Amino acid sequence: MADAEEEDTRLDRAFLALADPVRRRIVGRLSRGSATVNELAAPFEITKQAVSRHIHVLEEAGLVTRSRDAQRRPVHLNPGALEQLTTWIDNYRLAHERSFRQLDDLLRERTRK
Repeated sequence: MADAEEEDTRLDRAFLALADPVRRRIVGRLSRGSATVNELAAPFEITKQAVSRHIHVLEEAGLVTRSRDAQRRPVHLNPGALEQLTTWIDNYRLAHERSFRQLDDLLRERTRK
């Protein structure tokens, strides 16, 4: 049971982090490659400190990581975390698609009669 609760907590953190449009744009930018806070802050009209706070939320959710490269501290996307979200969503999408196919089959049968 603890594993399911931990998984729920991870999902909650990730979806909560992605609920913010700035954080979604940061994730989108990081999907093209690592970047520094300055690079991530450039397109936004908010302070670098605000961008750092957004990055911290993404880090806490496990969606991004930071490393040290001499004087730089690039931020990297964690593709494994995004894959977990995609897998979770796909489970529900596939279940719904099966239900719709069954409904389609039932409607086809009824229209033939």
